[in-house]
Amino acid sequence: MAHRLSKITTRTGDRGDTGLGDGSRVSKSSARVHALGELDELNSAIGLVLAEDVPAEVSEALSDVQHDLLDLGGEISIPGHALVADTHVERLEATIEKWNAELPALKEFILPGGTRAAAAAHLTRTICRRAERSLVQLKAKEKVSDAALRYLNRLSDLLFIAGRRLNRAAGRTDVQWRHERKKR
Repeated sequence: MAHRLSKITTRTGDRGDTGLGDGSRVSKSSARVHALGELDELNSAIGLVLAEDVPAEVSEALSDVQHDLLDLGGEISIPGHALVADTHVERLEATIEKWNAELPALKEFILPGGTRAAAAAHLTRTICRRAERSLVQLKAKEKVSDAALRYLNRLSDLLFIAGRRLNRAAGRTDVQWRHERKKR
């Protein structure tokens, strides 16, 4: 691994194709490469959340997620390979349950916002949903593990709760949707 990325500019993709982890080459417009790009964007967005001042437990959980997403990218880059398992999904579920139990019940929809960190978590949640849709599209054509889809589905839930938790940690409340607001 020490020399795996020693050369960044390879010019091998200059004609619109790219190499997968198994050595095969596919078009950069393929569903598999699209899904890989969505996962990369999702991981970068999590990095943006982590660049904010967030509580240690959020930082630890999201750092684990970043590693999981690289595993998931590896899984997608090698057709038929599986790296994300039910244990990854269960870890997210346990965190969701713990964090959600410490938040007040929602009586209304909330708007993305509050603190910068919470807004970044909500934006990351929407990117996660897009990555999930991308994997669903890939699965319609090629093999994708069920655990991978469950993982992204739970991750979007975790990011929603993280946004709420980040507002709470900063002494802010959720931004409530006011469906009966006065129309201008």
